[in-house]
Amino acid sequence: MDFLEGAVIGIDKPYRMSSFGALAHVRHVLSKRLGVKRVKMGHAGTLDPLATGVLILCTGKMTKQIEQLQLHTKEYTATLQLGATTPSFDMEHETDATYPTAHVTRELIDSILPRFIGDIQQVPPAYSAVMVNGKRAYDLKRKGEEVELTAKTIHIDTIEVTHFDADAMTLSVRVVCGKGTYIRSLARDIGQALGTGAYLTALRRTRVGSVKVEECIDFDHLDEWLDKELS
Repeated sequence: MDFLEGAVIGIDKPYRMSSFGALAHVRHVLSKRLGVKRVKMGHAGTLDPLATGVLILCTGKMTKQIEQLQLHTKEYTATLQLGATTPSFDMEHETDATYPTAHVTRELIDSILPRFIGDIQQVPPAYSAVMVNGKRAYDLKRKGEEVELTAKTIHIDTIEVTHFDADAMTLSVRVVCGKGTYIRSLARDIGQALGTGAYLTALRRTRVGSVKVEECIDFDHLDEWLDKELS
């Protein structure tokens, strides 16, 4: 790869690291290895800190392709805890409410999931990077301000159940979707449709376009990968 001219790099983002934090680390290591002050770099689609998986980084002239890369179909695996909610729709915040789950069955789940396939309206999480009057929604929320976000049209190709534990009330799904889909919001909406609550306990982006997570660079082995690329 010619990193200065332009390259597309797929990394497996670690848990509890922001997308920008991952980018900054790769850019620092790469710039140091190439002996330059700062490699031009951007990422093609934010991944939540509590999510892992495919994060596409672009360097040099390939940063011009970021907007196009963001349009690519994405695939996720997610685990939802049913019967409760959190303000962020994931484990970033503590549970703020609990709901009955005795009525929730696999048959009920199978009956409501088709509602979320196709073009649907989705309200992004208030704790998200959505811009509100020039500021990030999550910054406003963390300052204690109220944030009202409007619904937008998103597209979901596939939702399939991969596991349901009726005792623990956990639901695991595979989701294939388009740009702008928040799986955290999908978890919230599935919970509401089931007549209970739901929030994410695990999220992994397994594919962006044709880039699969199995083909991505293990973040902890970045140096070894660069040794091969720069040799």
